[in-house]
Amino acid sequence: MTVPVPVVIDCDPGHDDALAIMLAAGDPAIDLLAITTVAGNQTVERTTLNARRVCTVAGITGVPVAEGCARPLVQPLLVAGDVHGDSGLDGPRFSEPTVDVVPEHAVELMRRVLAEHPEPVTLVPTGPLTNVALLLTRHPDSARDIREIVLMGGSAGRGNRTPAAEFNIHVDPESADIVFNSGLPVTMCGLDVTHQALATPDVLGRLERLDTGLSRTCVELMTYFASAYRRLWGFAAPPLHDPVAVARVIDPGIVRCVEANVVVELHGRYTRGATVVDLHQYTGRPVNARVAVELDVEMFWDRVIAAVDVLGRRMR
Repeated sequence: MTVPVPVVIDCDPGHDDALAIMLAAGDPAIDLLAITTVAGNQTVERTTLNARRVCTVAGITGVPVAEGCARPLVQPLLVAGDVHGDSGLDGPRFSEPTVDVVPEHAVELMRRVLAEHPEPVTLVPTGPLTNVALLLTRHPDSARDIREIVLMGGSAGRGNRTPAAEFNIHVDPESADIVFNSGLPVTMCGLDVTHQALATPDVLGRLERLDTGLSRTCVELMTYFASAYRRLWGFAAPPLHDPVAVARVIDPGIVRCVEANVVVELHGRYTRGATVVDLHQYTGRPVNARVAVELDVEMFWDRVIAAVDVLGRRMR
């Protein structure tokens, strides 16, 4: 029997973050040790509330939740209310959450969890990388306790917040630069692969047929998310970005990667926040990341839906 991978999710819920949390909590291949929040899709107060809401509706208990950084390292915070709504998790009506936060900053919780766990831990950041960058700079010894960083962010092509930059990297490029230059094993699950994870009507039908309160909440989340993607980008179905990073940890065969050098653009007038991915080794710079390029769509949705089913049945 495969030993579950110990994981800390650092997130900014966010519709796709919500499903990433559920996938990590409901799949037996992952041992979810903690959930930390960061400002990104909405303010950190709202993303933290949303993490608590997701844990409550999905019956996720015994996993500490900690609030993290309220702004990027350098620039003012940019949120994605046009995508995720004023709450950051518009669509369903959530009851008052019963899961609370621990009285500890996210960076300190990550440091403690890493130090106390008997084996190296995988970090899965699905929002801006502010918390992770501060962990690496304030507590450099923590790097020895990190197995790898598997993040959702970036793109080898065009962006989704500017023509060049993907949202998570665009919000805090300096933090992303720290992570990619950390010397740790980094896997970048960017738009190139996450745009293959489309929540089609068939996927929503599979969720509906689970017929649990949680599955119905997921359908409501995806329905709202779909309307935003149709309005903003003309997508027929919304891409479920963040769970792709979790799926890579669950089974690397679900997400095919190539090795490349990745540099974060910090100064470009039109390209700040872009991830410059040297897929063809033009620059001669050393490889510092695995870059996801292809998704096994069937395997991906099978794991997501199975996780929602597991959590939903526990709630009955």
